[in-house]
Parts: sequence; C-alpha cells; structure tokens
Amino acid sequence: MNVTIAEIAKALGAEFVGQGDLRLRCAAEPASAGADDLALAMDKTYAQALAKGRARAAVLWMGADWRALGLEAAIFVARPRFAMAGITAKFARQPDLAPGVHPLAHVAPSAEIGKNAAIGPFVTIGARAKIGPNARILSHVAIAEDAHIGTDALIYCGVRIGSGVEIGNRFIAHYNAVIGSDGFSFVTPEPSPTEEARRSFSVSQNRQPQVYHRIASTASVKIGDDVEIGAATTIDKGTVANTVIGRGTKIDNHVQIGHNVRLGQDCLLCAHVAIAGSSILGDRVVLGGQAGVGDHLVIGDDVIAAGATAILSNVPAGRVMMGYPAVKMTQNIDSYKALRRLPRLVARVEKLEKQVSNRSENP
Repeated sequence: MNVTIAEIAKALGAEFVGQGDLRLRCAAEPASAGADDLALAMDKTYAQALAKGRARAAVLWMGADWRALGLEAAIFVARPRFAMAGITAKFARQPDLAPGVHPLAHVAPSAEIGKNAAIGPFVTIGARAKIGPNARILSHVAIAEDAHIGTDALIYCGVRIGSGVEIGNRFIAHYNAVIGSDGFSFVTPEPSPTEEARRSFSVSQNRQPQVYHRIASTASVKIGDDVEIGAATTIDKGTVANTVIGRGTKIDNHVQIGHNVRLGQDCLLCAHVAIAGSSILGDRVVLGGQAGVGDHLVIGDDVIAAGATAILSNVPAGRVMMGYPAVKMTQNIDSYKALRRLPRLVARVEKLEKQVSNRSENP
C-alpha cells in the first residue's frame, strides 16, 4: 500500500517518532514482520516477538523505548484495539472496480445511477431504482425495482436487494446477503395448534387438519446510514410496515431478522443471531453469537445478551442477559454453579437417608 508512518499516525490521531516518511506496505505480527511491514506490538508482551522479526517500524504501547527495540520509527497508542480500526483502514485492499457501468451489467432505463458509481459485470438494477454517488456494486448483485441506495455504498458479489428497499449512506453488504425477502408469515382459517399451545400450553387431540395460508409482505426494509450487513445474512421485509435497521448498526454473517422487526441505532448482532417477527430492539443492543429473540418482544436500550441466550420475554433497558430462557447474567451464573453442585448434593442426601434408615431400624 506504500503508506508512510506520518500518514498512519495522522489517521489515528496519535504521536509518532523517528522517520516519518518511512513507507510501509502492510501491517503484520511482530515476529513475522518484514522490513517494509508495520509491526503491531501494542503491548509489552510483544517485545520479544518484535526482536524475532525484521520490522523497522511498529505501533507500540505508551512509554515504550523504541530505540532500544531497534526501530527507525514508531507510533504510540493508548487503546490498541481502537487503533486497529484506523490501521487496518489504511492498509485495507479496496475492490478493483472502475467508475461506470460494466458492459455486462443490465440497468433498467428508468434507474438512476449517481456520479462516479461503479457497476460491475452481471449486475442487474431494476426499474426506478436509485444508486447514490460513489457506490461500488460488485458482480452478480441484483437490485430490484424502486430500491434506493445512498452515497458511498459498497456491495459485494451476490447480494440481493428487494423491491422498495431504502438504504442510507456508507452502506456495506457482504457476499450473498439478502435484504428484502418475504417474511415467514402464515395463518390457518381457525386457531392453529401452535396458537392453542401458546395460550393454554396444550393441544386438543380432536382437530380437523388445516391448510396454511400465506400472509404477503407488502412493505419493505428501511436501513439507516453507516450500517454493515454480513455475508449470507437475511433481512425480511415487513407485512404492512417496514422492517427497520437503525443508523450505525453492524450485523454479522448468517443472521436472520424477521418481518416487522425494528432495530435501534448502533446495535451489534453477532453470527447466527435470529430475531423473530415484530420484535423491537432499542439502541446499542448487543446480541452474542447464536442468541435468539422471540416474536413480538420489546428489548430496551443497552441490553447485552451473551452467546446462545434465548430471550423469550421483554427485557428492560440496561440488563445483561444469559441462558435459556434468558435471565440476568448473575442469576444464570449462580444457577449454573448450583447445577454443578447438584451431584454432590444428591450424594449427601442419599448418605443422610441411609443414616436415618439405619437409625429407624436400630433404635
């Protein structure tokens, strides 16, 4: 990438020392860093590994003696993980796609393509769709009629965007994401066994078979600015009101978001999360991998759910949840500790029962 130490430090808002015009091609682990690499040694524990590599420049912990480490230049950071965002952004490889519409793309005559947008081969853009300026749309993407996408979008290969979907600025969608598929919504002429079980926790045995009838999704999906969608994630469109993804929300790979769901701002959804239809999540909600949210629930602001947590009831703001079904994390940990002690408790009870039995037989 040929980026200088001074340029990286400026991007991080950090201090640098030494040879600021030293040019680097990529970031690397300290032990394997070459002479043209930026070694990431942001903790004292990496000092020995740094000596094994050939790096001339490194990102170091605050107060490190960069000269003693044999470096020609260094950048000092107080919060290493946050610094990683800026460092990787400088070295990230961007898609090689020139502005303009590729000859093998199909764009409807009524579609609008913004200035400097790049449309790759085998892309299909439907009628009346609007693509914002500087958008980059890689090969084999399908964007349906009346979809609107904001400025600076980056849409990777194989993404599918349905009709009427509205997407804000600086949107990123990774490979094979699907936005705007129909919701999974069906109904029977009479109350179904599922509805009965939910109401009474039992099912009548003398029931006539019923056929499921599809409820169409007549609304779409609305996505705010600065949202990122992971590979193979699916977001269903709403039934009569839009499914909504709030500004700044980041969604990992293989996530399922059902119809009518409303996600707040700056939420973080890890891989394999599933949110059932019509649930509402507040701002800054974090769901760990494989966490699930039942339908028609309300999750407050700043709720955090550990991996594999099953949320089956409403959760007030600020709670940290864990377990199946979800309870406060502290409560779940206490319950788990008690469960681990259960075999010992059973053994003690059996021992006491024998003692009581012996005493009754031999008074």
